[in-house]
Amino acid sequence: MSSLMDRAKELEEKFITIRRILHENPETAFEEVETSRLIERELRSCGIDCQPGGDKTGVVGVLNGAYPGKTAAVRADIDALPVQEQTGLPFASRRDGICHACGHDLHTAAVLAAARLLSERRDRLHGTVKFIFQPAEEQLAGARTILKSGCLEQPRVEAIFGLHTWPELSAGEIGVRKGAMMAGSDRFRIRIHAAGGHGAHPHKTADPVVAAAYLVTQLQTIVSREQKPTEPAVVTVGKLAAGTAANTIPTEAVLEGTMRTVSNEARRRIRDSIRRMATLTAQSLNTSADTEFTEGCPPLIPSEELTGLVEESAARLLGGEHVRELDSPSMGSEDFACYLQTVPGTFFRVGTGDERPESRLSLHSPRLVFNEQAILTGAVTLCGATCLYTGSEFGALL
Repeated sequence: MSSLMDRAKELEEKFITIRRILHENPETAFEEVETSRLIERELRSCGIDCQPGGDKTGVVGVLNGAYPGKTAAVRADIDALPVQEQTGLPFASRRDGICHACGHDLHTAAVLAAARLLSERRDRLHGTVKFIFQPAEEQLAGARTILKSGCLEQPRVEAIFGLHTWPELSAGEIGVRKGAMMAGSDRFRIRIHAAGGHGAHPHKTADPVVAAAYLVTQLQTIVSREQKPTEPAVVTVGKLAAGTAANTIPTEAVLEGTMRTVSNEARRRIRDSIRRMATLTAQSLNTSADTEFTEGCPPLIPSEELTGLVEESAARLLGGEHVRELDSPSMGSEDFACYLQTVPGTFFRVGTGDERPESRLSLHSPRLVFNEQAILTGAVTLCGATCLYTGSEFGALL
């Protein structure tokens, strides 16, 4: 049998083609019906058993090795974004207002390639590998449907691996980080109430618009004056709505925003601070406030031990010069973090940048173009890491 890298190169065009089919036919959260069917067909063609992965969409493949060992999971997210693609690629999205601007099509292709490569080596594989193709990551909701469905049981997953495209790294590279890798994310809505009245007579009523304006600036002091300067956090008010007429003091002003934290302690503390500031700022201006939080996901804090396996895998299969240590956490969020509340896991970045300026744009940009070498890079790294974890003979991959 050829080496893992040689076989991966033989299969590269096949999985680039699969990625392009997915890219042309994107589906948003919990609508990934055709995507799930394609995934299931490909897994079954490898002799991998399949089961539903969530409430509506998603697939889980189960590969049993020839020898006893641990159970690992590899996860790919499969949903697209409600964004109009502007890349001009020959395989650009055919669906108006929907595209894979976050690279989930590459994640899916990479994990499918890993499934194919490992299935061809099952006679030397120890333990079990579950391939989780998860819906609705962009809504930070899909991981919970996977967990709720019991897909991590029977046999119970003991470690989980995930990956994500990253334009800041060059194609062929992976990025790892010890400690917090991505921020937790929660949304908040603050409603400020008053009696309302005529704009010509402000002395007759409290003004929720003024209270809201004060509160927007007060909230910024949470990060600047209550958060450790060495630990990043974000509090952003992205929406402020009030009133229907220029000469009317409204009865309500509504603020909506997001908070991002890289520790669970900060997550709890900043929630408490937002609630306190909303209540007291409103009271100081003779209004009242109600604060609601919508839970997103916790901070993504990988296992250092499992991160070490990813580093070792990439160094041995790709070369140590292709492994990068990420300097700081991203304040973006990923619901892969929800799995880590249940099972140890790790997450790594796979480079998609090259000499083209459009390959270095930010994730979610409608003009972002990904270097497809990331499919092979991600696939072989995942294969090596799962083999190391399950106790399979790594030399069989070389």
